[in-house]
Amino acid sequence: MKKIFTLLLTLLIITSCNTDDVEDRPIIEASGNPVVVAPETGASYELDFNKPTALVDRFVWEPADFNGDVAITYTVEVDNVGNNFADPQVLGSTIGGNQISFTVSDLNNLVLALGATPFSNYQVEARVKASVSDSFEPQYSETIVLNVTPYTTEAPKIAVPGNHQGWAPSSAPRLAASGFGETDYEGYVWLDGGHKFVGPDANGNFDWGNTDWGDDGTFTGKLAEEGESDCTATAGYYLIKVDTEALTYSETEYSEWGLIGDATPTGWDSDTDMVYDSASGTWSVDIYLTANKIKFRANNNWDWNYGDDGGDGLLEPSGADIVVPAEGSYKVVLDLSNPREYTYSLTLN
Repeated sequence: MKKIFTLLLTLLIITSCNTDDVEDRPIIEASGNPVVVAPETGASYELDFNKPTALVDRFVWEPADFNGDVAITYTVEVDNVGNNFADPQVLGSTIGGNQISFTVSDLNNLVLALGATPFSNYQVEARVKASVSDSFEPQYSETIVLNVTPYTTEAPKIAVPGNHQGWAPSSAPRLAASGFGETDYEGYVWLDGGHKFVGPDANGNFDWGNTDWGDDGTFTGKLAEEGESDCTATAGYYLIKVDTEALTYSETEYSEWGLIGDATPTGWDSDTDMVYDSASGTWSVDIYLTANKIKFRANNNWDWNYGDDGGDGLLEPSGADIVVPAEGSYKVVLDLSNPREYTYSLTLN
């Protein structure tokens, strides 16, 4: 009898404790959304590429209410206007706080990821998301609109429309400057007759009506922006160099590219010719190579050649010999179509 009484008492105590635990556990239910205090809707930010780590602003909000003392994660979401936050970018998050600071580079990278055009005003929508767990629906603040003018530090480009591609600036080959803010452009283009050089508009679009340059009429390598003539070239593959500040240009034909080196069948004595593919803009050759060295050179002489100083697949003028990793039959591709980022590949067949 004593054992039965002890068992009943133990069950009563356990039941009582479990009941207390349930009663003490907070009931999670949303009863108040976060409210954005700052910035105000319509705020504008013109971002300065010289100050990437500078503080732009802070998102500040009044906290959400989930009817209890629970840990709330706040996330600032940003998306394109009208996209209903279908695929938002995250500006920042915090647990339990009520503000998030963001820098010039934070906001710049975010709006560029959304498709903004550098140096042009771009509108985005932003909101604060409050969540406690995956089991409960998050709460959202009201949506505000921000105006952001982002930047880029990429090297600028100009287009080369002409008879070689139907005089369409939007689809024309590009030349790239040596760096951000520079005016010395270069790139390889297959030319065939008349052509000009066209800069982008404020939104990065290449079209007639933007700044464009042609020959000044003397055909001595001088450019003009007004009263210009079409530049002209016989059909061939050219390295083009343009300086839009000095108003000069040069076009050197390199219509023969070959592979040379002690890894090739003819050694360092002569080139193995490569074939140009206009569709891909690359030169290639199928060749048996030994585990020695190669280089690329133009027009069957050493006046213009490429090697690889870093062994990273990027080519430099008169660079180091390229080491073939193993003997075998290779497809070798020389890609000069991306201005100032010239590459190659060695693929075993």
